[in-house]
Amino acid sequence: MTEATTANAPLKILVADDEDNIRRILETRLVMLGHEVTLAENGAQALEHFRASEPDVVVLDVMMPELDGFAVTERIRAQSEVPIILLTALGDVADRITGLQLGADDYMVKPFSPKELEARIRCVMRRVSSVQANGVAGPGRTAHVVVVGDLSIDFNKRQAHRGEERIRLTGMEFNLLELLISRSGEPISRLDMLEKVWGYKPERSSDSRVVDVHISRLRAKLEDDPENPELILTARGLGYMFQRIPQAMEALSA
Repeated sequence: MTEATTANAPLKILVADDEDNIRRILETRLVMLGHEVTLAENGAQALEHFRASEPDVVVLDVMMPELDGFAVTERIRAQSEVPIILLTALGDVADRITGLQLGADDYMVKPFSPKELEARIRCVMRRVSSVQANGVAGPGRTAHVVVVGDLSIDFNKRQAHRGEERIRLTGMEFNLLELLISRSGEPISRLDMLEKVWGYKPERSSDSRVVDVHISRLRAKLEDDPENPELILTARGLGYMFQRIPQAMEALSA
């Protein structure tokens, strides 16, 4: 994505789905909005187009021939932090969780309207584009490096390091971490996280699993022992919270 890309600017969007009518409907809608759309009808083709076109956002159907959406997500995530939205069949909760665990940023349940996909794309791009345009994080930004033990988080560069080693975080993972640290010591509900990070209210109870899986991914990357977290804590009956960090509170008030 170029530095000039903003939340409302034209995007390069890769849409991969083995159903021709879905590809064409989404292409028509997204092109009407001024976006550049590349289509793929299977997972192998999606990977080829991804490498060739370097899209700003990827929309993947889970059930595709040759390579399914899970395999494509895993391979893309090994080399890129581009936002990924998965399309899943109604009721396939296990599919959604698996996709999120592999690195997808969000999912949509079929059937859905093109306008809803458009809104989800805006949500996953919103903070990423804000950082690219302004060089700083979004609302609630902390303008300092926060250090916890050997872990350091730079909110201007949107990077996390353990010692000298960089920890690779997707855009949505960093957005969630930023929210947690900006309110360190304060429990945050799943609903609040979903609204502030993903930009929408859940339509079904399983939607909150997006938050749970991203929390699990953050713990796997940041905690010494993810099974017994010391940084990202569970506030039972409330949600999650980051351990209280005085310097984070000072940064917010600076």
